[in-house]
Amino acid sequence: MEGNENRSQDQAGQIFENFVQASTCKGTLQAFNLLTRQLDLDPQDHKNFYPRLKSKVTTWKAKALWNKLDKRATHREFKRSRASMSSKCLIVGGGPCGLRTAIELAFLGAKVVVVEKRDTFSRNNVLHLWPFTIHDLRGLGAKKFYGKFCAGSIDHISIRQLQLILFKVALMLGVEIHVNVEFVQVLEPPKDEENQQIGWRAEYLPADHPLSEFEFDVIVGADGRRNTLAGFRRKEFRGKLAIAITANFINRNTTAEAKVEEISGVAFIFNQKFFQDLKEETGIDLENIVYYKDSTHYFVMTAKKQSLLDKGVIINDYIDTEALLCGDNVNQNNLLSYAREAADFATDYQLPSLDFAINHYGQPDVAMFDFTSMYASENAALVRERGSCRLLVALVGDSLLEPFWPMGTGCARGFLAAFDTAWMVKRWNQGSPPLEVLAERESLYRLLPQTTPENINKNFDQYTLDPGTRYPNLNSTCVRPHQVKHLYITQELHHFPLERASSVRRSISLARRESDIRPNTLLSWCQKQTEGYWRVEVTDLTTSWQSGLALCALIHRFRPNLIDFDSLQEEDVAGNNQLAFDVAERELGIPPVTTGEEMASAREPDKLSMVLYLSKLYELFEGLPLRAVDSTGQNNALFSDNSTVFNSHLNLILPRKRTPRVESKTEENDMNKRRRKTVSHFPEPSSFSNRSTGSEREFGRLQEGRNQNKVKSMAIQLQAKLEENASNHSLRRQMTVGNVSSGIGALAAVLMDLYRNDHRPRPTSGAPERGTLRKEFPQTLGGSDTCHFCKKRVYVMERLSAEGHFFHRECFKCTVCATTLRLAIYAFDVDEGKFYCKSHFNRGKANPNLRKRRAELKNLQEEAAVKWKAEEAQPPKSPTESVCTTDSSVETLPPAFQSSTYALAERFCSRSLISQHNL
Repeated sequence: MEGNENRSQDQAGQIFENFVQASTCKGTLQAFNLLTRQLDLDPQDHKNFYPRLKSKVTTWKAKALWNKLDKRATHREFKRSRASMSSKCLIVGGGPCGLRTAIELAFLGAKVVVVEKRDTFSRNNVLHLWPFTIHDLRGLGAKKFYGKFCAGSIDHISIRQLQLILFKVALMLGVEIHVNVEFVQVLEPPKDEENQQIGWRAEYLPADHPLSEFEFDVIVGADGRRNTLAGFRRKEFRGKLAIAITANFINRNTTAEAKVEEISGVAFIFNQKFFQDLKEETGIDLENIVYYKDSTHYFVMTAKKQSLLDKGVIINDYIDTEALLCGDNVNQNNLLSYAREAADFATDYQLPSLDFAINHYGQPDVAMFDFTSMYASENAALVRERGSCRLLVALVGDSLLEPFWPMGTGCARGFLAAFDTAWMVKRWNQGSPPLEVLAERESLYRLLPQTTPENINKNFDQYTLDPGTRYPNLNSTCVRPHQVKHLYITQELHHFPLERASSVRRSISLARRESDIRPNTLLSWCQKQTEGYWRVEVTDLTTSWQSGLALCALIHRFRPNLIDFDSLQEEDVAGNNQLAFDVAERELGIPPVTTGEEMASAREPDKLSMVLYLSKLYELFEGLPLRAVDSTGQNNALFSDNSTVFNSHLNLILPRKRTPRVESKTEENDMNKRRRKTVSHFPEPSSFSNRSTGSEREFGRLQEGRNQNKVKSMAIQLQAKLEENASNHSLRRQMTVGNVSSGIGALAAVLMDLYRNDHRPRPTSGAPERGTLRKEFPQTLGGSDTCHFCKKRVYVMERLSAEGHFFHRECFKCTVCATTLRLAIYAFDVDEGKFYCKSHFNRGKANPNLRKRRAELKNLQEEAAVKWKAEEAQPPKSPTESVCTTDSSVETLPPAFQSSTYALAERFCSRSLISQHNL
């Protein structure tokens, strides 16, 4: 008796091993059906199928797999497979994302049915996997089904192999999968039901399939770009023409093939020499190429249209993309030769043979397609209600968000959408209000296009269905229930037709418009704006900008108060460029793409970098009204009575603070009049700008005079600001402001005295100091191609910049705690050249190296306090009695004077007053 049981168990173990090792869809189904018959299991009993299978297959290999699946099933969100026991789900499409959704729904305890119109898994194309997807698949036992899964540093897998893994896991968990069945449409519940209530069903091909009677309350569309589920409008993101070629070659797994290195991704901007050599040797012109080694040698590349025309791949040139790439306009033999030549060159001719793999059509597995347009659904889910029957409709995978293949986002974002959809189904079955369920799902969908391997949580062991475990700083209520009312459809069907909504064409640019700016348009615009400037002649987007004069002229054209163009020296190439970069970064918010030194030393500026930089200037200035300038580019009305420079200067001194407007228009107009009157009392400084052609001595005296007036000017302007704001308040408030103004006046006198006695080293060269508006960076600053943190090379497309330093996005971290910083929130120590988060920067103030600076500040405060008490009884001086230059600002003072100013303002003003006046 025991011998028969052992023999039966051994036989079951062998059948189960055949099921695990099956390499085709049909072979897997055959082994699975044989296994269920051998063990007397009912696949449609989804509640008990997995526990019974686990109890009857007890080989050591099977137990290792059960342990992994049990670990996943114990997540509290699944509630021991009871979270969605009453739900019946239909999934349209058996691709990786559809199967991954089915697995999560099965863990929730739902009845899950998958329909797939094919019975073969034949897609050899390779998917790039993010770290979390590798971890997730390992948790499902991927290594047990496919021993080579992501071995070592491999981070990719073929679609066919991934489908097989998920297909087997889904079958073991009780998911019902039907192949050779095509979904047609959803059928709403009939109106004339009498004795028996019939819910939502679907129409299939073949029409007499038993599934026609299956009723469901959840349906998930995972059938790719075609998306047969109705009611979802799609957005089209269109870019420039992009033609991709995929090719799969037979992998014979020889030693020579194993030695060939993969190419995880080479783009033209990263390795221009490679693509130039390829074009010179073969005539093939590519933008990028990827090579992955899996069950096949997989190559994917983006080819330029002219190259395809020259090589005879495309027969005729058409404007319409569909006509251009239709089968009749493609020479298949030339396409095969094109792909083989590119693959041969990319692998340095190391592959011994390049024989094409055969696809399921019996043809060489080479394809050419257009990914100029990418589609995304406007919404991720909706609810339909007919009578008392509700249907939850959702999308995942390419149906929801079509991936951009060079970024490798398809599988990862598809899995994230699968988890989010399963979480929605769980909330749906818990009885949450439908509008709240839809609002939360739409909130998560807004995050999906922004996800990258860097901005999702790194603790993969903690990942569950709960979105909070995957997305840091999650705001699941950014979409409110009232915003998704249109997604809850309760009217009759003819009021909301189920025909597919027409596509909505939109530009690919969401926040930027670089793709809309053609180089010729950009060049024409630059020529027009710089016309008439002395020594500036723009003929191209590279060498014409090397001297820096053109950049300065472009900025001066729209913001003449930022750059004194007449004082620029043509031979000071590095200084001119650095001045333009610094002004653009500080005043316009445009980060630099290189440094002044690199511009001066380069034989020719990089065209891509210049186009990128000039495009940002174009976007900023295009359409803005020009200020009056003369033939040399000099602004004549810069310091007129109606000029806004003074108010702009106040904005530089005082940080802007958004407060609700409570004053009436009359009060606002009165204030503007007072401001204009205040400006008119200042001496006309226009004569300063005309002295740049004088002797160096005169220029030096002028600069010294300006520097001496900086602190005093700042105090006067602060006082004027306070008096203006105080005019609409009570007498007590006016007296308070008067006292504060007196204190600031005393402060200005102290700082002025210290500034006169400043013993900073003066520049030894006789060149005029043009850098009053320019941020000074350390002389040891690295180049734009060197990361400030890791000292490794950083490319244009992957770098950020702050405080004149360039670095990788992932390297921008706090020096103390290594927390990733953002450009909007960080602190920088100028002396040490280090970046900090705000908390550690504040702690750093207790450093012994800063004690001397604090002692000086304390003495400065005490001295100012003495003068303030002595002058407290005196009436405050009018700001119109002092001289003020409009080019002074807090930023041009030394750091010690800046900190002293704000520290003393805080000492003599109440916190509420400081907050009110933005001090």
